[in-house]
Amino acid sequence: MGRNNTGKVRGRGGAGQNRSETDAFLRKNRQRSDVIETSSGLQYTIREEGTGKRPDERSTVEVNQRILLVDGTVIKDTYHGAETDRFTLAEAIDGLKEGLPLMREGAKFRFVVPPDLAWGKRGAGSRIGPNTTLIFDIRLERVIDG
Repeated sequence: MGRNNTGKVRGRGGAGQNRSETDAFLRKNRQRSDVIETSSGLQYTIREEGTGKRPDERSTVEVNQRILLVDGTVIKDTYHGAETDRFTLAEAIDGLKEGLPLMREGAKFRFVVPPDLAWGKRGAGSRIGPNTTLIFDIRLERVIDG
């Protein structure tokens, strides 16, 4: 379980509660002037442009990322550690499969990934409940061609 921005421990939440929070958050977020929304529902904000390579579906990427729930609960944060995350786009959730190719090495984006592009109705583990929207603050450190 993670702690939200009020310091309270938060569990996975129920499917209905999570869906309600998700819908409200997505509606509010899409009204921001700096948010771009794709036809799939992925929302993103460009924090910093990059200048390097773009990944494709065969690439492995190395990223620093902070993953949050809509209430501010931090699920994972590699910015404060010595290790980055490395994974192939093929093994990523759909929202990142769509979003990461929009980035160049060195870029920093915020992705707001609705449940249908993340873990959907099933959730993941003890921290990501069903129908949960996830926020990814990602810096694309390196693209390794597949």
